[in-house]
Amino acid sequence: MLTMNDIVRDGHPVLRKVAEEVPMPPSQEDKAVLESLIEYVKNSQDPEVAQKHGLRPGIGLAAPQINVSKRMIAVHVTDEKDNLLSHALFNPKIISHSVERSYLAAGEGCLSVDESIPGFVPRYARVTVKGVDLEGNEVKLRLKGLPAIVFQHEIDHLNGIMFYDHINKQDPYAEVPDAKPVER
Repeated sequence: MLTMNDIVRDGHPVLRKVAEEVPMPPSQEDKAVLESLIEYVKNSQDPEVAQKHGLRPGIGLAAPQINVSKRMIAVHVTDEKDNLLSHALFNPKIISHSVERSYLAAGEGCLSVDESIPGFVPRYARVTVKGVDLEGNEVKLRLKGLPAIVFQHEIDHLNGIMFYDHINKQDPYAEVPDAKPVER
């Protein structure tokens, strides 16, 4: 079981590398890594398990965050209608996105970043993501709101991009053109 000690922190070189594609079909080792990512995110949202194992709550995790430079992400989040989106994907890709932007009104955080970094993180309001699940099925997801933001955050990790790279350095709370704030 993954713990906070398995998560690399900001400044670790793996977080700035472009992760490798996972060869299909995935190896047992790659499947085990992806299973451990989704397990961490689910466990971190269970207050009892999180407290017992000292897990910081998260809604997404990417393989580079546990020092595995491969294109794998796990997301466990509810949308604005309280539908649960729980996905563990190999080689996720954004295949289309809206012109309209959005951002989390409260700002973003990251399990690899211990301090709070204030500011708006501009994202696409809607994205379509394609990837392969643990059973080897191709998955295509149309996302908006918080789930769209979380998938973009995790896919950024696969490209060596941190959320704060998107924040306006001169004015962290500058209005984002054509963007709607998303409340958590």
